[in-house]
Amino acid sequence: MLIREYIEQEEHKRFSEYATFSDSSRGREVYEEPCDLRPVFQRDRDRIIHSKSFRRLKHKTQVFLAPYGDHYRTRLTHTLEVSQIARTVARSIRCNEDLTEAIALGHDLGHTPFGHVGERALTKVSGKPFLHSEQSVRVVEVLEKDGKGLNLTWEVRDGILNHQTAKHPATLEGSIVRLSDKIAYVNHDIDDGIRAGVLIEENLPSACTNVLGHSTRDRINTIIYDMVKNSTNTSEARLSNEVWKALMDLRSYMYDALYTNSFVKSEESKAFEIIEILYTYFMEHLEKLPRENIEMIHAGTTPERAVCDYIAGMTDNYAVDLFKEIYLPRAWQKY
Repeated sequence: MLIREYIEQEEHKRFSEYATFSDSSRGREVYEEPCDLRPVFQRDRDRIIHSKSFRRLKHKTQVFLAPYGDHYRTRLTHTLEVSQIARTVARSIRCNEDLTEAIALGHDLGHTPFGHVGERALTKVSGKPFLHSEQSVRVVEVLEKDGKGLNLTWEVRDGILNHQTAKHPATLEGSIVRLSDKIAYVNHDIDDGIRAGVLIEENLPSACTNVLGHSTRDRINTIIYDMVKNSTNTSEARLSNEVWKALMDLRSYMYDALYTNSFVKSEESKAFEIIEILYTYFMEHLEKLPRENIEMIHAGTTPERAVCDYIAGMTDNYAVDLFKEIYLPRAWQKY
C-alpha cells in the first residue's frame, strides 16, 4: 500500500462525518497522477508555500504602511497566524487539516501592495471592482508558474474565493478559515495598534473584553475554544451568539479607532496615487510590462486586466521603487 493510500484510509477512521476526505476531492482542472506520498490537499499546501506569490506576502502591508519596527504584522505573518488558528480548530473537531491549511495559506495571495488601499485604487482606475479574494484565485489558476497556475483542487480554490464574511465556502474546512481570518486580524491588529501607541488595552470596549478577555492571548484562546465547542459535529464552523457579537463589536470599534485613524492612514493618499500613476503609465506603455503579462495580452487578456495583474502582484517596496525609477530623476554620477 502506498503511503498516500494509508493516509487516506486513516482519514476515514479519524475524521468527522462532516470533514472533507482527500480521496473524495472533486479534483483539479487538469488531471495529474496522484502522488505516492501526499494526499491531494497536502500537495496543494506545498505548492502554495513554494510559490512566488506566497514569498511576496512578507513585503505587503497588513495595517501599517511601511512600519518602522520588526514586530508589526505583514500580510505573510497574518497568513501564518490565520493558518495556526485554523489548524488548531481543524484538528480539534477532526476535519481535514491539510485542506484547512492550504486554504489559509492561499487566502491572501492576491492582495495588492499597500493593503486594502491598493484594492480601492485598482477598483477606481480599472472601473471594475477589484477583490483580493478573486485575485487570489486568479493567482493560483492563471498567474503562477508563468501562466500555468498551480492547478489546485476545487476545494482549495473554493475556500480561497469564499473566505470573506459575505461568502459561503462549500466545505467545513473553508468555513473554519473564514472565521479564523477574522479572529486573527482583529486580535493581531489590536496588538499592533497598542505597539504603535494608537490603541490602549484599557480603552477597548469593556462589553467586548469582559466576554473575550483582557489580552490578545486570552481573546484568541476564548474564541478558539468557543469555535471548537460550537463547530463540533456540524457542517459549518460557527461561534456562540455571545462571542460572535463581542467579536463583531470589537471589529466595529477597530474601524473607528484604528483602520480609519488619521495617524495610521496618513500615508494612504500617497499610496493610492502611486497605484493610480503606475496604472496609467503601464496602460500607456504596455510594452514596458513583463514578458508574461505581454504574452497574456497576446493570448486574449485585456490590457486592463494584465496591468491590474502586474500591479496587484507587486510588494509595497517594489511599487515604490518602480515609481521612483519611472518618475524621479536619477542623480548624475561620474563614471
